[in-house]
Amino acid sequence: MLVLVLNSGSSSVKYQVREVPDAGSDPAVGTATGEVVTSGLIERIGEAEVPDHQHALDLLTHRLDDELGGRTLDAVGHRVVHGGERFSGPVVITNEITRAIERLAPLAPLHNPAAVLGIRAITHSLPDLPQVAVFDTAFHRTLPEHAWRYALPDSLYSEHGVRRYGFHGTSHDLVTGAAAAFLGIERSSFAAVIAHLGNGASVTAIKGGVSVDTSMGYTPLEGLVMGTRSGDVDPSVITQLIERDIHTAEEMDRLLNKESGLKGLAGRSDMRAVTEAAEGGDRYAELALDVASYRLAKYVGAYHVAVGGTQVVVFTAGIGENAAGFRARVVGRLGALGITLDDAANAERSTVARRISGEDSAIPVLVVPTDEERAIAEATAALVTG
Repeated sequence: MLVLVLNSGSSSVKYQVREVPDAGSDPAVGTATGEVVTSGLIERIGEAEVPDHQHALDLLTHRLDDELGGRTLDAVGHRVVHGGERFSGPVVITNEITRAIERLAPLAPLHNPAAVLGIRAITHSLPDLPQVAVFDTAFHRTLPEHAWRYALPDSLYSEHGVRRYGFHGTSHDLVTGAAAAFLGIERSSFAAVIAHLGNGASVTAIKGGVSVDTSMGYTPLEGLVMGTRSGDVDPSVITQLIERDIHTAEEMDRLLNKESGLKGLAGRSDMRAVTEAAEGGDRYAELALDVASYRLAKYVGAYHVAVGGTQVVVFTAGIGENAAGFRARVVGRLGALGITLDDAANAERSTVARRISGEDSAIPVLVVPTDEERAIAEATAALVTG
């Protein structure tokens, strides 16, 4: 079946059409092999040519008429960032589900409203097409309370939903299964530390094949040093800067989310540019790489404890899969765990899962490609056909 995967942002819509095997079919028979049929991006939503998401989706349907060669879509899978405490897995979208996603907007004000606009645009243009919501937070619904609670008055949780939710769950779930399969370990007895490293980055502790802790919290700002996000920071820094009228709350939100991380330390948010600058002698770029790798290594050590001894450390996503130098910096800080690196294996480029740790490494280190669009497409197909 043909599944359209949509990632609706406030000013853009990223799309991909996947050929997904029907539930119960043999992938070796027929044409449904899981490949990408077409993909693209519609940008500048809100400007004259594309004034709103409905116009963007109308433009997309015209594109797909040409790109699919007369074939028709069977379903749409939406990436939805925040599912709150309600959603612990993908769901078929109804009017009530759409309203529930909309009600979660205060927890993800930049993401959930855009997802709702995408859902409603599809409903208007293609009303008979089944739609599925796949939530970034769902995989982390297995966190124990001692991991998701903040040490704050209970009323902030019970009345306002202030707790740790975690994100990148679709990727962490997919990579957990792939890493367990690579090592020949049953998922139900699998323990791992998985680092999803892109412009946004998070690390997750896996025990018994499920998430038991993760670095992102109430929002995707908590945790690791990212492209433009600060990650962990003393909250008093924020309150002091606001109280002293150095920044407003709105300015602080922008500073922490858009102007910090690698960009704040090195003036560049792209890992490749930071690495090149560091190799050229830029001390601020070198500092940024040191801070980011140190922060991640600390989390790996902490999550090794959280899972009772990890069976593997896994790198995934854009930086995790492609930045050999950054991986080497992180692994170089893990000597206390008996972890070593095979420099030649680390330097190789590949699109399949591989081991990059040394033969004498006490814990294997893997690079496992992620494919969130594939995971969303397969979850959508499973729900629609099921």
